[in-house]
Amino acid sequence: MILIHPPVGKPSEPPGGIARLCGALNHHGIDCRVLDANLEGLLHLLHQPQPFPESWNDTGGLRASRNLSNHLLLLKSRRGYDQIDRYKRAVMDLNHLLEVKASAIGVRLGFASYEDRELSPVKSSDLIRAAEEPEKNPFYSYFSQRFPKLLENQGIPVVGISLNYLGQALCAFAMVGLLRRQCPGLKIILGGALLTSWMKRPGGQNPFRGLIDESIAGPGEVPLLSMRGVNGQDFENHYAPNYDAFPLEDYLAPGAILPYSSSNGCYWNKCSFCPEKAEANPYDPVPPEKALTDLNALVEKVKPSLIHFLDNAIPPALMKEMIDQPLGVPWYGFVRITRHLADLDFCMALRRSGCVLLKLGLESGDQDALNALQKGIDLDEASRALKNLKKAGIAAYVYLLFGTPEEDLARARKTLDFVVNHHEQIHFLNVALFNLPINDQEALAFATKDFYEGDLSLYVDFDHPKSWHRKRVREFLDREFKRHPAIASILRRTPPIFTSNHDPFFVMGK
Repeated sequence: MILIHPPVGKPSEPPGGIARLCGALNHHGIDCRVLDANLEGLLHLLHQPQPFPESWNDTGGLRASRNLSNHLLLLKSRRGYDQIDRYKRAVMDLNHLLEVKASAIGVRLGFASYEDRELSPVKSSDLIRAAEEPEKNPFYSYFSQRFPKLLENQGIPVVGISLNYLGQALCAFAMVGLLRRQCPGLKIILGGALLTSWMKRPGGQNPFRGLIDESIAGPGEVPLLSMRGVNGQDFENHYAPNYDAFPLEDYLAPGAILPYSSSNGCYWNKCSFCPEKAEANPYDPVPPEKALTDLNALVEKVKPSLIHFLDNAIPPALMKEMIDQPLGVPWYGFVRITRHLADLDFCMALRRSGCVLLKLGLESGDQDALNALQKGIDLDEASRALKNLKKAGIAAYVYLLFGTPEEDLARARKTLDFVVNHHEQIHFLNVALFNLPINDQEALAFATKDFYEGDLSLYVDFDHPKSWHRKRVREFLDREFKRHPAIASILRRTPPIFTSNHDPFFVMGK
């Protein structure tokens, strides 16, 4: 079996979901090969010769081309994260080079984005067309060379493709189409978070019959093992991920990053308009002692420079376990703002355990809005948490969400005030606009319309009950929020494109 991670996503670390599937298959003695086509494809495209005409006046593209090797080396060395301006230049030059190389065929491509002028990733007809015309994909030269070598003389009956983000969809289907041409007898399985969401849409159907042999919604370990004849009585509750097949030294990071999920779903699972809640995804945690056993074994084998917890929210029980038994490696991930972080001693202990950064979904600086959204966050507690993390030496990456049904301009300004009042405790910011999930029962309270035109769209637009529509929200963010000097200073130090995937390297050791 071959498991493939398709373009496009940030090539800073191996895909944790595929590593978990490898762990499950290998545990039962099933041979499993891995292809990170995202990493390989992006590097292939960057190194592909680009004929620049003499009249070409894109100085940024010329500079990026001349400095390609140096920029890549910079992103893979610790010194590359000592100066944010030098880092930004390298990232933006490389991203621009990708844009240049894909623009000729009508694709806007970057390290974390893929936009086709003609095809939409939320239209099943366009995905099928991408499969029918794989030669129109910017990665075609890579795919067409790599797949025959991968499949040659292997007798591999199954290829699984993990589809997690919209930016991967068109490339994933181009890969499917080419595989169908080159190896008609292959069994092709599609899984991943994005496919799961598509299958859980209201009246969700599989529009890819005849192109995809099997579609898997949710965790893939049990379905894959069942397909390979493993008896259900032999299944384990949880499998440790296996990174042996990944080229850890090739990712764009200063040392190997080890992704690890200690749970599926979210232990809070109460927030209004949350996709996890709307899709009824169950919460399934790995027991803390089992997670520590997994992690210690992985640390010994991988020798990572950083552990990235992929959980929707790291359970407090696991954090306590890591405090008692430190892993000896820096780590970061998402956590909920709870009473634990309002305890300075707990935060100091977290820092001693190796925690260098925590991502916090604050969403709003207005208590009434938080209460209406059932976030379970108390702003006074959040204030203490931010101050404690600062004192402990743990960077806070704060996520804000504007345009929710409970917000208006006055409440948005309260969020601005909260951030300004805590700008010394907030190291990084993520500012996002609210999207209403299409399968959320609470969406029935609003008059809705298409957000994206397409039968696979996961969100709907809606008539905001307070007339706080997306255009007004964007105007507020651009003209008022982001222009405040205290907030602008935070945004300037947030790494472009790679954002939280590289943020920890800017604070480690400081």
